[in-house]
Amino acid sequence: QVRLVESGGGSVQSGDSLRLSCVVSGSPYQSTVMGWFRQRPGQDPEGVAAVDIRGSTAYKDSVKGRFSVSRDDAKRILYLQMDRLNSDDTAMYYCAVDLGMSADKALGIMTRGYGFLRGQGTQVIVSS
Repeated sequence: QVRLVESGGGSVQSGDSLRLSCVVSGSPYQSTVMGWFRQRPGQDPEGVAAVDIRGSTAYKDSVKGRFSVSRDDAKRILYLQMDRLNSDDTAMYYCAVDLGMSADKALGIMTRGYGFLRGQGTQVIVSS
């Protein structure tokens, strides 16, 4: 059974940075595409970033140039570096695996909200 555990969230000021991590444990399989999505209370999930096994990435338009997703398959860790945070980035952030074969399409899969494995999330709060 695969388990995903996120960490690195917190409360920061607008303009600050955070680095989220997601440790994958359990069944020794490797997901072709891994990603991050976020969700605010009462709102639909948003696919934020995804990376495939070759390192190709995809991002939600509003985070392009500010967020960077990466993966260390040897350590089985997924990262999300978030810079120049603003209040619109406030949300619960989740990592996800089993997102198909394309980083671009993975954003839509995560926005759909089902059909993949996810962790319990880590909270990010950005104060202006």
